[in-house]
Amino acid sequence: MGGSLFSYLAEVFALSDEEAMLRVQKQNDPQAFAVLNRRWRGRIERLCVRLTGDGHRAEDIVQEVFTRIFVHRGQYRHDGRFSTYLWRVAVNACYDDLRRRRKRGELSLNEENGNGTMGEGLLESAEPSPESAAVSQEQADLVRRALQKLPEHYRAVVVLRHYEGLKFREIAKVLEIAEGTVKSRMAEALNRLERILQTTAGGEKVRSANQA
Repeated sequence: MGGSLFSYLAEVFALSDEEAMLRVQKQNDPQAFAVLNRRWRGRIERLCVRLTGDGHRAEDIVQEVFTRIFVHRGQYRHDGRFSTYLWRVAVNACYDDLRRRRKRGELSLNEENGNGTMGEGLLESAEPSPESAAVSQEQADLVRRALQKLPEHYRAVVVLRHYEGLKFREIAKVLEIAEGTVKSRMAEALNRLERILQTTAGGEKVRSANQA
């Protein structure tokens, strides 16, 4: 019995994402679903934090994402990668949450929310020196706040590209838009970020001078 269980678990953990999802879809296999959850939960939570700017809400959204995956498992098609499907469900869940919060008046169209970690890793080196750590954190905070001021469709492209490392063609599949549209959104998003950061940096300099 124990050997049989061990063999079963070893087999499940060795499955690809697509094979695991097929078991979830066809057999309602809880272990296969647990494997997918374990593999992807951390990345999906980081995506939700960066898209919504709210670490607390992100936890609930992640739970909703995996609930949707299981409840609607029959809709999954096996002619593509599971990751593409998962990213799409996650992005849409974040959009839904932002719309609900906006409808309730909890945030504006371009709210600056300081609860997330949007800037984490974008401007920081792998091992920042002690002298640069404070400056890197300040820059990361500026980028985080700037990203939160972008419209959602621009923010999604930036996060998927620069934080999650997806290629333009992969982002196009996730968002179900043309690859050329992804590239144009990225260009516009970076232009907007540059303008926001320039304005923000100017304001920080003025405040620092007044405090000196």
